[in-house]
Amino acid sequence: MSSTHEVAVGRPAPPSGAWLHGVVRDVDPVVLEAITGLDGGPVRGVSAAGLVAVVSAAPLDEYGEEPLRRHLEDLAWLERAARAHHGVVEALARRGPVVPARLATVHTDDSLVAGSLVECAAELLATLDRLTGRAEWGVKGYLVPGVVARSGGSEGAGGVGTAYLRRRRAQLTAHEEGRQAASAAADAVHTALGELAVASRRHAPQDRRLSGASTAMVLNGAYLVDRPALPGFTELVAALGDRHPGLRLELTGPWPAYSFVAERREPAHAGESQ
Repeated sequence: MSSTHEVAVGRPAPPSGAWLHGVVRDVDPVVLEAITGLDGGPVRGVSAAGLVAVVSAAPLDEYGEEPLRRHLEDLAWLERAARAHHGVVEALARRGPVVPARLATVHTDDSLVAGSLVECAAELLATLDRLTGRAEWGVKGYLVPGVVARSGGSEGAGGVGTAYLRRRRAQLTAHEEGRQAASAAADAVHTALGELAVASRRHAPQDRRLSGASTAMVLNGAYLVDRPALPGFTELVAALGDRHPGLRLELTGPWPAYSFVAERREPAHAGESQ
């Protein structure tokens, strides 16, 4: 007599797709075995056109088009997936240039991964050449309260209410002047750093809830820096912080070059979900 449990045990495993983390020129399979990918499993390589796509196994009952669409609306699931994805990309970047894949790029089988490499080989190789010997560094600039002098002046005549209104107007004016001065300083910092970097990008400032900072962010810059130029770049960040006391500058990195990889869709192969 059979049971539901026995039928379930006898089912074949669901077909597995491939979650793409990034593309490199070459990588030792032994190195890949030491990198933890999605759901705690090891990553592996799919080779074609002189390139290697680094992927995690992605069972299609969880990572197929429909279940993946539902998962992407689950912030806790999305955070775990993004952390695992970034961990793989970061591990690859420590060993050489990598073209990071867009989060949640899933192919239904390895032949589609290989086809994507063949179709985009020229673009991928050119990007890897451009990233060789370079890394992305971030510089964030936060407002420093109280640096811009506030307007003084006597309260004058008119009583307590009038004096309060004058003080309040002076506070608002000082606040706006401070923001304008910080914005100008952020522009100057970004320009100066961009002149030393190979390439630069200015992203939208992060909300305080995301940045975790107590004051507003006015600069969120990314800079592609040649490794030999890094000491000079670091010194310039410190010098610019001294030159612009209204900003607190924070240098972060090195990061995989997310900001300097062209945004592109994977070729639309049949049976692929993204």
